[in-house]
Amino acid sequence: MNKFVLFDIDGTLIDPGGAGRRSLSNSFYQMFSISDAFGGIKMAGKTDIQIIKEGLSVHGLPSGDGVLASIVSQYIKNLRIEINNKRRHIKPGVVELLNALKTIDGYWLGLLTGNIERGARIKLGAFDLNKYFPIGGFGDDNEDRNRLLPIVVEKLRKVENININYSDCIVIGDTPMDVQCSKPFGAISIVISTGPYSYESLLETGADYVLRDLTCAVDLVDKLNLQ
Repeated sequence: MNKFVLFDIDGTLIDPGGAGRRSLSNSFYQMFSISDAFGGIKMAGKTDIQIIKEGLSVHGLPSGDGVLASIVSQYIKNLRIEINNKRRHIKPGVVELLNALKTIDGYWLGLLTGNIERGARIKLGAFDLNKYFPIGGFGDDNEDRNRLLPIVVEKLRKVENININYSDCIVIGDTPMDVQCSKPFGAISIVISTGPYSYESLLETGADYVLRDLTCAVDLVDKLNLQ
């Protein structure tokens, strides 16, 4: 039986050491002379486009006339620099899980993330993780995270000629939003408390499985493989 395992990035696979927030903040300073533009804005679980638009709105700035595209371009330039920091690290159990999943026949790996694709690839590239994820649903595919699962399933069909039911998708993330974008489609949701949300708070999200980290996820995936 085919399974499509989809991973969030920040807080789930890696901690980029604040590179994304710094890159956006630097972009707003460089373009609009606004310091700490995202100081009061929560970013976890949102798409990059949502976050940028929220920042523009908070500071009374328009998003039309190419402004959004210019910010994205500046953000990518900054991210290439900021990702090279000493605080970045890969989350526990990630490499072991990815290597284990690659050996299971009929399993496909993908991304379901609020990051725009260029940003996602920069972050994962810092840890040599891009090789695991030829396909993904990204924040620039749709700024509404809840619409990304159908998009990435369709990409799998087009690229690999594999038809996957939503019920055979497993979405792994670290926020309530990862549950919200999977549950309506009947996908299996796994959340881990390696991001900004506590284990106890994630128990209240309605996720199918809540884990403290991914070190024991291989056993869970084996169990799901038998279902």
